[in-house]
Amino acid sequence: MPLFESESLVLRSYDLSEADRIVVFFTRAHGIVRGVAKGAKRLKSRFGSSLEPFSTVNLQYFQKDDRELVSIQHVELADSRFDAAADPDFLRTFAYFADLLTAMLPPHDPSETTFRMAKACISANWHGQDELAAVRLYFELWLLRLGGYLPDWSNCGECGRTLPVSGDVGIWRDLHLICGECAGSRQMATVSAVQRDIFLSIQRLAPIAFVEGARSQTEAVRELSGFLRQIIANVVGRELMAERSFAVNS
Repeated sequence: MPLFESESLVLRSYDLSEADRIVVFFTRAHGIVRGVAKGAKRLKSRFGSSLEPFSTVNLQYFQKDDRELVSIQHVELADSRFDAAADPDFLRTFAYFADLLTAMLPPHDPSETTFRMAKACISANWHGQDELAAVRLYFELWLLRLGGYLPDWSNCGECGRTLPVSGDVGIWRDLHLICGECAGSRQMATVSAVQRDIFLSIQRLAPIAFVEGARSQTEAVRELSGFLRQIIANVVGRELMAERSFAVNS
């Protein structure tokens, strides 16, 4: 029974028994891992506060080939997000990230790029609902892009021609964009030039740089996030629970 070790993000945990918990980690080396932390609910647990959601930890665990749940041996806390997670807006955002990761990533399927993106989004000190809305959009878009689900918004989804830089363009049911000539007289929602610029800038910038530049584009950020959540719902086959609160509060 081999021992595995990896830098990890704690996503969530569940009660298993009177003393034990099931903990879900996003590991750098092995992807999504679910394991049993024996004695984690005891007052003098050897895990201490290292299993708090959204913390960055160094994880050691044993895994048997015929078992879905691994056996957690040691968790060393590297960075706690306890204070941030106490804020309701932070908590909803980070819980949404955890939902997205567990819904869209197969277990034990490593993705170094996705891990680095998730860690950068979770580890930064965001301030206020507008910054959290921007980092949610960043997270949604990059998760779709890395999973191969992100549509190409540079060209018309029908004729393939490059879309004009300025002006609104139509967006079709599959969320590909349609140039004015192909759209003709069809009635459809539109995407603005500002929204398309945000869509492209996210793919060039680190999360901190994007959030800094998006402060004056709050409405466009929220509308664009709404489009991406339609793609996410199609990918996972359901609406994510945490997503509903953003729709109500936006």
